[in-house]
Amino acid sequence: MKQQIEYGYARKNTKDKEAEVQINALRQAEISPKNIFVDKAAERETFKQLIDVIQPNDVLVIKSLNQLGYSFLEILNEWETFTNILGTHIRVLDLPLLDTSVKRKHIGDSFVSDFFLQIISFAAQLERDRIKQRQIDGIAYARAQGRHLGRPRIPKPLKFDEMYDKWRAGVISAEEAMALLSLKRSTFERFVKERKEELKKDSEQKAS
Repeated sequence: MKQQIEYGYARKNTKDKEAEVQINALRQAEISPKNIFVDKAAERETFKQLIDVIQPNDVLVIKSLNQLGYSFLEILNEWETFTNILGTHIRVLDLPLLDTSVKRKHIGDSFVSDFFLQIISFAAQLERDRIKQRQIDGIAYARAQGRHLGRPRIPKPLKFDEMYDKWRAGVISAEEAMALLSLKRSTFERFVKERKEELKKDSEQKAS
């Protein structure tokens, strides 16, 4: 059976000293310096390297849950990545009960660990719901302000009205008009609809 290896991970947040505090804690936990991965940038390139190196049954050691992410949702996702997908263990130095590498003899310890993770899962779900609701509210507000959502709309070609008149007169086909204007059928049909509405309004104004 492969020997279990412990890897430490430290993550700089806002202060330079934060990473040093984490590294010192990992060293005191007897993590080999060569197995300590440190990120000092938001891209977390070192964290990605750690994921490539760590093997099933190895242990990821972190000082606190903040090293896994800035939000409950990110923490939960990373926890599941290591424990369920990669098949590794996690040991949190600031929370000794969160150590999946230890086989608990007392049901109380296991219960506390499971209960804590359930709280994280619940908080993550609340965070998902808040994000989703903010998106819904944002879309509703943008629409109320008359703002277009999604991909930027293609502006109507300058020669569209001319091509439209020729198409309606039977001088050119719809396919020829689309080719000359470099438009997809859906976009061409949208401009046709808008042009018909413009002509209808002009006709109504003249009649009145």
